[in-house]
Amino acid sequence: MTDIINKPTESKSLGLWSCTALVVGNMIGSGVFLLPATLAAYGGISLLGWLFTSAGALVLAMLFAGLARSAPATGGPYAWSRSGLGDFAGFLVAWGFWISLLTGNAAIAVAMVSYLSVFWEPLGGQPIIGASAAIGAIALLTAINTLGVRQAGIVQLITTVLKLLPLVAVTLCGAFWFDWSHFTPFNLSDQPTFSAITATATLTLWAFLGLESATVPAGDVIDPEKTIPRATMLGTLVATAIYIGATVVLFGMITPQELATSQAPFADAASRMWGPWGGMLVAAGAAISCFGALNGWILNTGQIPAAAANDGVFPKWFARKSRTGTPAASLMLSAALVCLLILANYTRGLVGLFQFAILLSTVAVLVPYVFSAIAQMVLVLRDGKIPAGSTVARTIVISGLAFAYSIWAIAGSGYEAVYWGFLLLLCGMPFYVLTKRKPVE
Repeated sequence: MTDIINKPTESKSLGLWSCTALVVGNMIGSGVFLLPATLAAYGGISLLGWLFTSAGALVLAMLFAGLARSAPATGGPYAWSRSGLGDFAGFLVAWGFWISLLTGNAAIAVAMVSYLSVFWEPLGGQPIIGASAAIGAIALLTAINTLGVRQAGIVQLITTVLKLLPLVAVTLCGAFWFDWSHFTPFNLSDQPTFSAITATATLTLWAFLGLESATVPAGDVIDPEKTIPRATMLGTLVATAIYIGATVVLFGMITPQELATSQAPFADAASRMWGPWGGMLVAAGAAISCFGALNGWILNTGQIPAAAANDGVFPKWFARKSRTGTPAASLMLSAALVCLLILANYTRGLVGLFQFAILLSTVAVLVPYVFSAIAQMVLVLRDGKIPAGSTVARTIVISGLAFAYSIWAIAGSGYEAVYWGFLLLLCGMPFYVLTKRKPVE
């Protein structure tokens, strides 16, 4: 197995704060800014969905933190699955993760354009203009990531700080405009309580995707055995507090009926408190948030396929590097596929494209989560790789909870998302066959 982290590297440039910024930046992207509008149809019961998802996300964070301590390797969930379950499992995880990243990048780019429409209405009203803007952002950030991991990390740190400012401001000040009547009736949907909670928990899981981000570029992380677990847990806790606090305040400020039709919920809330300029300022912060998340996710679209290619489970072409040492081939192919996805679906409009992309991305990434949970059990029971400071029993319990939560989340994604996600996963199998053929002598 190609374990890049154990090789001497020319420049390990990602420390605790850069890794934490990568986790927070990848998680706090489009989800927290647009999901309140999607959840408004369910009413206050969606807050229980946030709580369920937060608990599941913390379990997953503990799973990844433990794996990072016991078996650090570039590629994160892919590397662990391959180590514990073999090449084919590693391929399925890498393929599923890659699908999730591609569809997720489309969703984040669309969300960014949605908030930018506050400044220029044609971005939201004319699909082809909005799609062109999203494609432009993808091209720009792909170019930045091609320059090097350090440059991408700097962009991530700056955008993470900038995105937190408007979120914290709206959350703290919004309490003065709070109206508890917006939470009654508690369940606005026509679904039973448990079904409504399951549905909202699946939608909110989109906001937590990326919690494993610090594990992926492990070969570029300083002291990865300590830095990656700390960054993963710290980033997840920070994002959880912001998500729940911001959603409660937003629900208390805006009626469910108004929230459900809003294209920029946080900008609307800021406009009520501080006038048009406040709304525009928060819209700018939301756009920066999406820009930063898109930067982090694009970084991973290069790292995952490259790690798989180095191990011989993806075509070798994916491992080709630029003069700066970045997986340029993977980055550029991934960018091209995301742009094609946006162009193929731009007629849905921004909201329709966003919802389609997040459901597909969520299902696709749950496959690596399921495999990672099983891989940790195998690594513990077969190889005795127990995370430092843990025990066999504790590690197995965490793995079991992460597995159960991931299966539950897949079930709650809906038949359409599971259908398309499963088909896309199967479509990757011929590529695995190509990697295993013997060279012609």
